[in-house]
Amino acid sequence: MNVAVPLDTAARVSPLKAVYAHMDCLMTGIADLKKAGFTDIMVMTPMPRHEVEEAVYEGEPSPVRWFTLCGAIFGLTMVFSLMSLTSANWPMILPGGKPVVSIPPFIPISFEGMVLWASLFTLIGLLVNCRLPATDLPEEACDPRFSGDCFGIVLERVGAHDAAAIRHILEHSGAIEVSGGVGAGESAPAAHGGHHA
Repeated sequence: MNVAVPLDTAARVSPLKAVYAHMDCLMTGIADLKKAGFTDIMVMTPMPRHEVEEAVYEGEPSPVRWFTLCGAIFGLTMVFSLMSLTSANWPMILPGGKPVVSIPPFIPISFEGMVLWASLFTLIGLLVNCRLPATDLPEEACDPRFSGDCFGIVLERVGAHDAAAIRHILEHSGAIEVSGGVGAGESAPAAHGGHHA
C-alpha cells in the first residue's frame, strides 16, 4: 500500500548547520548566503558582536524602540493623570491659593514614571523580539560550541533543491564543519573541514 507524502514535507530537508572558528569567515558566510538570496538564517555567536547585527539586519533599526516609546508615553500619561486626579479628589488645603493641579511639582514624578514604564516595555519588547524563552529552537542551534569559542549559521527551512548550493556556500566560506541538509531516508554527507583565516 502506497502512502502519499505531502509535497512540502518531501521537499524539505533537515536544518543545515555550519560551525566557524573565526568571525571573519562567519561574516563571509553571511554575505555569500545573502548574495545568493538566502536570507532566512540564524546566526549564533558566543558574545554580542555589532558587526554580525549589521550584516544580518542590514542597518535596520531595532523594533524594540517602539516598545520603549509606547511605554514612555503610557508611563508619563498614567502617572501625571494619577497625580492630577488624586489632587483634584483630595485637595486638602490650598495655601496661598495655589492651583490644585500644578505642573512644576508633578514633572519629576512624571519623569520617573515615564522611565519606569519605558524600561518595563523595553524588557517586554526584548522578550517578544528575541522570542524568549526560546523553546522552539532547532537542535542544531543548541550546539554548546556556540556558547564557547565558535560561531555558527543555521538554516532551518531549507528546500531539497537548495541544500547543495547552501552547503557549497558554507563550505567555501571557511566553515570548519557543515552538517545536516538531508531528507528522510538519506545519509548526511561527511562533515567538511574548511580553511582557516
